Amino acid sequence: MPALACCVDAATFPPGYAIVAGDSSLPVVLPEAFSDAPLLPLTNTTVASSLLELPLPSPWSPSHSASLYKINGWGAPYFSVNSSGNITVRPHGLETLPHQEIDLMKVVKKVSEPKSRGGLGLQLPLIVRLPDVLKNRLQSLQSAFDFAIQSQSYGSRYQGVYPVKCNQDRYMVEDIVEFGTPYRFGLEAGSKPELLLAMSCLCKGNPEALLICNGYKDAEYISLALAARKLALNTVIVLEQEEELDLVIEMSKKLAVRPVIGMRAKLRTKHAGHFGATSGEKGKFGLNTMQILRVAKKLEQNGMLDCLQLLHFHIGSQIPSTSLLADGVGEATQIYCELVRLGAAMRVIDVGGGLGIDYDGSQSPDSDNSVGYGLEEYASAVVQSIRNACDRKFVKHPVICSESGRALVSHHSVLIFEAVSASAPVAPTLDSLGLGLHYLANGLTDDSLSDYRSLTAAAVRGDYETCLVYADQLKQRCVDQFKEGSLSLEHLASIDNISELVSKAIGTSDPVRTYHVNLSVFTSVPDFWGIGQQFPIVPIQRLDEKPVVKGVLSDLTCDSDGKVDKFIGGETSLPLHELEGEGGILGSGGGAGYYLGMFLGGAYQEALGGLHNLFGGPSVVRVSQSDGPHSFAVTRAVPGLSCGEVLRVMQHEPEMMFETLKHRVEECIHGEDSDDDELARDTLVSGLARSFHNMPYLANIATAASFYEKKNNDNGGGDYYGDYYPDEDYNNNSVAAVVGEEDEHWTYCVA
Repeated sequence: MPALACCVDAATFPPGYAIVAGDSSLPVVLPEAFSDAPLLPLTNTTVASSLLELPLPSPWSPSHSASLYKINGWGAPYFSVNSSGNITVRPHGLETLPHQEIDLMKVVKKVSEPKSRGGLGLQLPLIVRLPDVLKNRLQSLQSAFDFAIQSQSYGSRYQGVYPVKCNQDRYMVEDIVEFGTPYRFGLEAGSKPELLLAMSCLCKGNPEALLICNGYKDAEYISLALAARKLALNTVIVLEQEEELDLVIEMSKKLAVRPVIGMRAKLRTKHAGHFGATSGEKGKFGLNTMQILRVAKKLEQNGMLDCLQLLHFHIGSQIPSTSLLADGVGEATQIYCELVRLGAAMRVIDVGGGLGIDYDGSQSPDSDNSVGYGLEEYASAVVQSIRNACDRKFVKHPVICSESGRALVSHHSVLIFEAVSASAPVAPTLDSLGLGLHYLANGLTDDSLSDYRSLTAAAVRGDYETCLVYADQLKQRCVDQFKEGSLSLEHLASIDNISELVSKAIGTSDPVRTYHVNLSVFTSVPDFWGIGQQFPIVPIQRLDEKPVVKGVLSDLTCDSDGKVDKFIGGETSLPLHELEGEGGILGSGGGAGYYLGMFLGGAYQEALGGLHNLFGGPSVVRVSQSDGPHSFAVTRAVPGLSCGEVLRVMQHEPEMMFETLKHRVEECIHGEDSDDDELARDTLVSGLARSFHNMPYLANIATAASFYEKKNNDNGGGDYYGDYYPDEDYNNNSVAAVVGEEDEHWTYCVA
C-alpha cells in the first residue's frame, strides 16, 4: 500500500509519522497506517470485470478471452478466437472447415500495408464485408422457415424480402438478390430512391420475388410502383395511410395497370422495449380497424377488391420473446381471415421486421440488446400462430413473408479501427507532490490547514471514509482559493496529487483509462450516440494475453459525446491490453498497432452515419473465403471519402479552395525566385494537394511526412491538384491486382 503524504505543522508529529531524510519539513504517514485499510466496495462488479481479477490456475489462453468478451454468445457461429489470439471469421457458420477460417488480422495487414509492400494501401477505419456470412444468414433464415413449414404441415411457403433501408450498399443488395434467387427472395423499399434501387436489382432476380412498397407515398411513388408491375416485377403497394388508396385508384386507371395492394394494420400488440415505439394503436404507420373496413369497402365499390392481396404489420424491432411474437402474429392473422371473409383475394401475410439478434450473448428476452430465441424458434412461432388462426376459420394458409433486415445483414460486416494512444495516469507518489510541503502549507488558508490536519488524524486512526471526506473538502477549498486568485497553479496541482494519493491508498481511485481511437462515433456507430445501442467491441488481436487495463474509447471528434463508455453486459469499461511501444499511427518506434473490431453493425450504421467534424465513411473491402493459403480474397476495395469529397458534400468546391491556397503560397513564399524558394513553394503546394486527396482520419507518420516531400512531376509540377484525384481506375475499382511476397502468396481480385 503506498504511503500517504500529509502536510502538517512541522513542530508536532502525531504517532505513526516519520521524517523523510533530506526534508525535515515533510512528515509522512507510514505505510502501516494504511496497511489494514479495507478497499471500499466497487459499484460495478460484474462477471466480466471479475474475470480480470480472479487468479487462474493456468496461463491466460484464447478461450479465456472468448469467455471474457462473450464471443461464443454473440459471435456464434461466425466468430471465434484462434490459437494465435486473433479473431477469426467462420464464413459458412457451423459448416466452416478449419482451413476456411479467415484471420481478421491478416486481412487488416494486407489491406492497410502500402502497395509497395504487397498491400492495397487503404487507410483505416475499415469495414470488412463478408458475403459468405451474408449468404449463410439468408440460407439459415430460409431453412428455419422451411423446417417449420414441413414439420407443422403448413399448406404454403415462406418468401422473405430484405428491407433495403437497413443497408443500401449496392453490392450487398445485389448479393442478397443473387443468393436469394433460388428462394424467391425479394426486396422492400420505403422511399422513391430505394424503390428505384430495388427495381433495378430485382430485374436480375427471381420473377416471383416480391417487391414490397412501404412508406409514405405520393403520386410519383405510386406511379413508379405501377411502372414496376409493367416491367413484370411482383410489386405490392402497401397502404400506410387511408388517403393513399385514392391515389392508387387514380394512378392505376391513368396508367392502365391493375395494382396489387396490401395494407398495414395497426395492432394492439406491442412490446415495451425501446424498439416497440413504432407498434401499437399509436404507431406511426398503419390503419386501424375502422380504416381497414373503409379501405375494403372502397375497393369493392371500385371493383378492385380482388387487388387486395397482402396484409402487413410490424410489432417492432428486436421482438424480445416468441410469446409476444405469437400474440401479435395471431392478432394479425385474425384480421387477415376477416379480409378473406369480406371477399378480398388475400394470399400473403407479411409479418414485418422484428426478428432480433443477440448483441450481448445473454439470450435474454429482458434486454434491448438481446432476444430469447433463435431463428428456428422464431420461424416455428410464426408458422404455428398463422396455421392455428387460419385453421380455426377454415382459411387457406397464406404465403408467409418477413422483412428481417437486422437479422440478415448485421453479422456480415465488421468495423475495424485502431487505438492510437491511451491516457496513462501516473500513480501519485511523495516525489510527485511538487512543492516542498512547508512551502505548500504557507499558501493555504486556516480552514484548509484545519482540513489537512483532520485528514492526517483520520488516516492515523484508520478512519478511511473520514479521510475521503476531508480530502474532498480540502480540494474544494483550494479550488475556491484558486478561482479567487489567492492560490498558485503549483499549489493546486499539489493538492490534486494529495487527493489522488488518498484515493489510491484507500482503493477508491478510478482505474479506468481512456483509449483514443481513430474513428468517429457519429459516422460509424451512430446508434450508440443516438439511442444507446450497444455493440460487441473486442480487440481482434492479442487475445492469448490477459487484458490488464479497463478502458473507455474516445473518438477523434471535438464533441464530448464522441466516446463509447457503455459496453455489452452492462459494463462501463472494456478490458484492453497495454499499447505496445510507440507503434501504430502516432508512434515512430517499432511497436505494432492495436486494433479493435465492432461486430454486428451491418444494419443501419452506414446509412445513419453523419459527417460530424467532416469525418467521412471508412474504407470498405469485400472479403470472400477462398482456397488459397490464407483462406480469403479481397474481391472489392473502396477507399473512404477523402477530405475533398466530404467538403464537396457540404457544398464547398475543393478545386477552388486549392487554387486559393496555391495563390496564397505564391504570395507568402517569394523572393528572388531562387531555386530554394521554388522548391519550397512546390513542396507546400504538393502537400496541400495531397491533403485534399487523403482521408480525414489520422494517418501514420510516413504519410504525414510526405506532405513536405516534393512530387517528381514530368510537367514541372504545373498541375498539383491532379494529385487530389485518385487514380480513375482505382476509384472505379476496376484494377485487377496480384500482390505477393516471396514467402507468402496473396491473391486479390479487385473487380
